Amino acid sequence: MATWKTRGLRGSLFEDIINRTNETYRERGIALVQKIPTPITPIDIDREERHITLAYFEQKSTVDYIGIAQGVALCFDCKECAEDTFPLQNIHEHQYRYMKDFEKQGGIAFLLIYYSHREKIYFMKCEEMVRFYDRGYGDGNGNGEGRKSFRFDELDPNYLYDMPAEPFINYLEYVNTYLDEKDFE
Repeated sequence: MATWKTRGLRGSLFEDIINRTNETYRERGIALVQKIPTPITPIDIDREERHITLAYFEQKSTVDYIGIAQGVALCFDCKECAEDTFPLQNIHEHQYRYMKDFEKQGGIAFLLIYYSHREKIYFMKCEEMVRFYDRGYGDGNGNGEGRKSFRFDELDPNYLYDMPAEPFINYLEYVNTYLDEKDFE
């Protein structure tokens, strides 16, 4: 069973910015998006410091965030990458399936990928994630070339933007762009 040490998973700057963005969206009445906690069972607790030092994950989580913006259901996961090649193993099969099912129900599912070495954020539509995932792992019909990653230069530049200086990432702008594209299909 997977275990968690508090020194290993303290949260990231990227997720902190997403959390602040979601709080700003809520305060302005634009969206209500919440971080979904990963259920854990504590094994060791430091009684003096009053915090968990060792725990195991009870079950697989779905995605990092779920919510609604102006009547549109959203779910997304945040990923970080320190090089130009993103390994598909960072997208877990249960996340892949959940996001596909979410879109089948009329919601919008996506990934926000922070390329830390470039200071760039990429909004990856679910359909693009599915295409890369199926290319690497197959679509269940024995198809798939087996490449278990995608490269930065394969990404749509219309969904790539600079990491902002302030702690706010306006990802809903890209949701709107995506919705506009879907209207023309």
